Amino acid sequence: MKAAAPWPSDIRLKRKERILEVDFDDGTKFRLPAELLRVESPSAEVQGHGTGQKKTVPGKANVAITTVEPVGNYALRIVFDDGHDTGLYTWETLHRLGTDSDKIWTDYITALEREGLSRE
Repeated sequence: MKAAAPWPSDIRLKRKERILEVDFDDGTKFRLPAELLRVESPSAEVQGHGTGQKKTVPGKANVAITTVEPVGNYALRIVFDDGHDTGLYTWETLHRLGTDSDKIWTDYITALEREGLSRE
């Protein structure tokens, strides 16, 4: 039997810091920057419609989160100040982004450099 996925016990939007704080019932706590959430959006616009179609999203160093809306009891819809609002961030996605944030960030910076793009 598969263990239950971690469930959020608290979610806080820190607008001035551009951070989404998420605490999970397994004891993990993450501070997820708006930029990371935006460039890793689970939307088709960013991830594509199939394997190997992910897009590198430049120019999001100063993106902010406008609102965070619950979607059922399984996800959040995050609205960014650049108008992006189509990604549904499941609890599993948020936990993975927190757990793997160092590698995800390094891969993102590498992709920007490889494609001649900038965070600014």
